[in-house]
Amino acid sequence: MTDISKDTGKDLGDLERAVMQLIWAQGPMTAEAVREHLARPLKESTIRTVLRRLEEKDFVTHTVDNRTYIYQAAEERGQVAAKAVKRIVDWFCNGSLEEVLVGMVDSKMLDQRQLQALSKKIEKAQDQRREQKKPGEKK
Repeated sequence: MTDISKDTGKDLGDLERAVMQLIWAQGPMTAEAVREHLARPLKESTIRTVLRRLEEKDFVTHTVDNRTYIYQAAEERGQVAAKAVKRIVDWFCNGSLEEVLVGMVDSKMLDQRQLQALSKKIEKAQDQRREQKKPGEKK
């Protein structure tokens, strides 16, 4: 079984999560812009500390423009979410994504529209894999 404790250093606190939601929604931002967009008033030094920690955890990267740090997400929200789900799947279901999905369907967590969308995604992925397995054919 996977040791989830090795990944807990990358978990986000409430403020870190709020900052990441902003950066994912707004795109690259300075510390000042992050501070201005947050719902609660914080010092810019607090925001810079949070951004530094997010960078240490590999959630953001930065570039420098005239001595101003511009922070951007290191990965898209969906990629980060997928990695978090994988950790949960590994931890609770010994890596069985099927067990998680069946559990979600059985507990009616997915409505009809979501089930249809998931079904179409699976069908598309299967088609793409079949196409990749056909050597020598034009794609």
